[in-house]
Amino acid sequence: LRAVMRLGGPLGLVEPGVARGIALHESFGSIVAVIAEVAAKPGEIHVRRLSGAIDCGQTVNPGIVAAQVEGGMLFGLGAALNGDIQFDSGRPTATNFDAAPLLTLAQAPATAVTVLPSTAAPGGVGEPGTPPVAPAVANALFIAIGKRIRDLPLIGKL
Repeated sequence: LRAVMRLGGPLGLVEPGVARGIALHESFGSIVAVIAEVAAKPGEIHVRRLSGAIDCGQTVNPGIVAAQVEGGMLFGLGAALNGDIQFDSGRPTATNFDAAPLLTLAQAPATAVTVLPSTAAPGGVGEPGTPPVAPAVANALFIAIGKRIRDLPLIGKL
């Protein structure tokens, strides 16, 4: 938590309508914390920055680990903002990624990841960056606008 706070800045209201929220997740032998800086106004969510810190045990190439976590965070942001799965007669209408809404380049915020040094056994680095993004964004939205959003996708809930 201290590492992501150094990278992402203090939590709370940054300016009117802009806030930073945090979330933490543990899976695959790794722990990831994410801070999302979000600007919000009625009908609009703009994620300005995602900052992450990962403790995944020993790493051979921290740059590759950081890239994997960044990719996981952006995938998680796409799911948080746009990930609406529709069903027809109990079957999903999108049966492949080409029919699912993905994050666009215009929606992709600045990202930064710090990899904590460790001598522990290696853990996973691709998947653990995804889950904490939606709650970090939702926590920032709560701080920015005072409304707790508990359903995904977040777009369309303001």
